[in-house]
Amino acid sequence: MAGDPEAAILRVWHGHAAPWTRAVREQTIASRLLVTDAAIVEAVLARQPQRVIDLGCGEGWLLRALAAHGIDGLGIDAVPALVDTARAAGGGRFVTMDYADIAAGSLDERADIVVCNFSLLGEASVDGVLAAIPPLLASGGALLIQTLHPWSACGEAGYRDSWREGSWAGCGEGFGEAAPWYFRTFAGWMRSFSAAGLVLASMREPLHPHSGRPASVIFELVPR
Repeated sequence: MAGDPEAAILRVWHGHAAPWTRAVREQTIASRLLVTDAAIVEAVLARQPQRVIDLGCGEGWLLRALAAHGIDGLGIDAVPALVDTARAAGGGRFVTMDYADIAAGSLDERADIVVCNFSLLGEASVDGVLAAIPPLLASGGALLIQTLHPWSACGEAGYRDSWREGSWAGCGEGFGEAAPWYFRTFAGWMRSFSAAGLVLASMREPLHPHSGRPASVIFELVPR
């Protein structure tokens, strides 16, 4: 994989705000429609938070869904066009900030839940932002991460922590170059959580209703 994959993630997402917004709002992505959107909403509501920080909020759908339940939300994303789109739709406050800024301690906020919904794509960038999350949590707070299930997403590259080629398959039209992403095994995720001072409290594995295979994994983590 040529070049810096962390930089490529940001570059690709900066160029795909419009088709991504369309895919989310038109419910083009079957797994989201059938399983994963409802799964993360359910996981957040189960903890009955008053305030949520959504890191990598995209066009803001999750905070809009939570606002319908009276939950105050702050959305953070590195792509200004996505933040502008989220802000226009309402449902919370939205701020442009990248993970390097968060890792450096620039986000001076507290919440009952910090959620990362399919928004942890890199290697060093993810480790940096994970380490910055415990100070963002109010007393008794938790981090919820929904991501690709390592067993289902392993593919042909083998079950080892490594960079993988991305794909927009199933997302609809208007997409070009796909961003790379860093595949973590379950053990890889546990190492990253431990290094960040986070402990796994529970785990959910939402199943696709047609295939019966895990559509994602949701980690619930608390500070050590």
